[in-house]
Amino acid sequence: MRDEPHPPISARLLLEAYASGIFPMADSATSSEIFWVDPKTRGIVPLDGLHVSKSLRKRLKKKDFHVTVNRRFIDVVRACADRKETWINAEILCLYQDLHRSGYAHSVEVWMDEALVGGLYGVALGGAFFGESMFSQRSDASKIALVYLVARLRVGGFTLLDTQFVTEHLERMGAVEISGAEYHRRLEAALGCPADFWRQPVCQDPQSTLQLITQMS
Repeated sequence: MRDEPHPPISARLLLEAYASGIFPMADSATSSEIFWVDPKTRGIVPLDGLHVSKSLRKRLKKKDFHVTVNRRFIDVVRACADRKETWINAEILCLYQDLHRSGYAHSVEVWMDEALVGGLYGVALGGAFFGESMFSQRSDASKIALVYLVARLRVGGFTLLDTQFVTEHLERMGAVEISGAEYHRRLEAALGCPADFWRQPVCQDPQSTLQLITQMS
């Protein structure tokens, strides 16, 4: 459900919106308006149900990449917005940069040959992580980022990974669609969980991450 356009919002108001189960979107990169969105159904990735295909497991074992956290947050957001159709405008970019500076917004970056080739970003609040967007410039790069994110959330005690919507890409990774009522129930429970995004070391090696994910998939 889309609401009416509203005046410029603050990072604090954005956090309150997440806690209420809504999130912002713009019609395009050049749009000057932001809308609050509260879908009737919600996409999530169950943290104990991530699907890692055989081919992706082989890729993880190759170790031809490395993963960082929060090293290039703004570059990840810009890369996510660098597509023909995007909901990320200049105001949204600034808002998430403010949340990142405040310690609420995080990015996972995937590197190959010293180049940033994939990643994702989102917002952590209580035991909920609100995934915003991901990008991939090499095969499997965004999938690798999601695997590392789920491992980090598992170790940190998170209980909810919100993907907003379910795409074919996310569905293949285990994303499911739940009702808005069920989402709000899970969100309320997750917000009360004492999770820690930094409980897992930043530089987690591929083998340890794969072992953790294999135990739950």
